[in-house]
Amino acid sequence: MTLKKESVDPALFALFTDLPRESVVEVEGSVHRSGKSRRGVELTPTSARVISRAESPLPLGVVDKVGAELATRLDHRTLDLRKPAVRAIFELRSSLLQALRTAYLRQGFLEVETPKLLRQGAEGGATLFPVEYFDQRAFLAQSPQLYKQMLIGAGLERVLEIAPAFRAEPSDTVRHITEFTSLDAEVGYIEGADDLRSILETVLVEAFRQVRRELEERGNPLAGDVPELSAPFPRIPFSTAEEWLGRPGAEADLGTEDEKAVGERAVREFGSPFYFIIDFPTRVKIHTFYAQRKDDNPRLTGYFDLDFRGLEIASGGPREHRYDRLVENIRTAGLDPALFPGYLEAFRFGMPPHGGWGFGVDRMVQMLAGLPNIREARLFPRDRYRLDP
Repeated sequence: MTLKKESVDPALFALFTDLPRESVVEVEGSVHRSGKSRRGVELTPTSARVISRAESPLPLGVVDKVGAELATRLDHRTLDLRKPAVRAIFELRSSLLQALRTAYLRQGFLEVETPKLLRQGAEGGATLFPVEYFDQRAFLAQSPQLYKQMLIGAGLERVLEIAPAFRAEPSDTVRHITEFTSLDAEVGYIEGADDLRSILETVLVEAFRQVRRELEERGNPLAGDVPELSAPFPRIPFSTAEEWLGRPGAEADLGTEDEKAVGERAVREFGSPFYFIIDFPTRVKIHTFYAQRKDDNPRLTGYFDLDFRGLEIASGGPREHRYDRLVENIRTAGLDPALFPGYLEAFRFGMPPHGGWGFGVDRMVQMLAGLPNIREARLFPRDRYRLDP
């Protein structure tokens, strides 16, 4: 908008110069080309109406070059979201969700919705959020794990859910939040873990291609940060990762710094930002009761992680579909099978071999957008200290 005192009605000029930033106005005028404007046109106002006058001073700058602490930005999130650079993050997120959904549906998946209020969590333990449910106690869902397995038993064969999940972990890291978006998939009639990995990498190759194309069409500055992928992704046995770290046979899973070190070497050696870490030993990663152990080597699980440049993005593997072994696993985990009547019924009347994975949408957005903190990947993040706005 052109605002020159000599070419604008004095009353309009006084109105605009007195108006605080971020006020909402309705302006009429004449449009003409201009080489000085970023959009190539300028508006010379002839009339204006103030719809909403902003208070002054603003608690957070919108067009200022001066940065603000993340806590301040999140406290005043509606103003922060007005910044073009922040809006670009959520254009990327929207494109990613749409592209993933489309790619899964093309692979024959059925999108489903499962309950988020549960009598018992999928993984148990202290990471559950209890809630009052009339005269009972319930929990917020950590994942749709048990329900998506039940749906495989119902004959749906391939199911997909994109939904919120809740984990009461007292973590204050830059990659953990208590409410997150999980993309969960489950596949029936598999022969092994590689069936799952093949589907997952096919989906990601297609989805990333679509995201990059859409962001380029919109002129989003993050388009160039979406890599072009090709399948198959590298498979790195856990034992190889241990050797790279110089600690073969250790009794611990990969920590944050370990994942980064493995990621740097994996990208350097294979040239792919995505790679699978496979064949986790049971001595390192004790999976929950629904995880299937390898029959030919009970010291190994068929579970895998999908990492992106040193950060775990997805985790999954084959599930235990045999009723007796599943009940035994539940008891071994210190849980009572009587707490899972609906879940176990699905296994008593015929359950095919199946498996699946959970994919962290927020972490993927964080990595693609180059964000230092996962909280920036959500519109209104929740952690152990933040419950507002």
